[in-house]
Amino acid sequence: MDDGVYVGNAGKDAALDRGWLLGHFKDPGDPRHSDALEIKWGVHPRGEQRAQWVKGEVRTALLVLVTGRFRMEFPGRSVLLEDQGDYVVWGQGVDHSWVAEEESVVLTVRWPSVPGYAVPHEEERTST
Repeated sequence: MDDGVYVGNAGKDAALDRGWLLGHFKDPGDPRHSDALEIKWGVHPRGEQRAQWVKGEVRTALLVLVTGRFRMEFPGRSVLLEDQGDYVVWGQGVDHSWVAEEESVVLTVRWPSVPGYAVPHEEERTST
């Protein structure tokens, strides 16, 4: 029965779609489909980084540290999230990248949900 309710587990569901739980990329009719925002449950091993900076950002984002030690890089500024609940918000036009200094879990919310901003999976890799 499709009652418009979806119940899942962030850790399990995230593994199916590169961490993304909700956004425009879910099938229409799925309660997790949204053009308004995107939500990601990111599980990152120590040393994993976004090798390519996001440039020309058209969304606003909130990233919350659940566990670990996670560094966000912005032009001219580095932000270290190290205590559970630490968060950072950045807006449209703010270039950014990141690195997991320790094994980390982060929750990211971006809005609006805009097609075409995915970096190919092989671009996100573990540094050696």
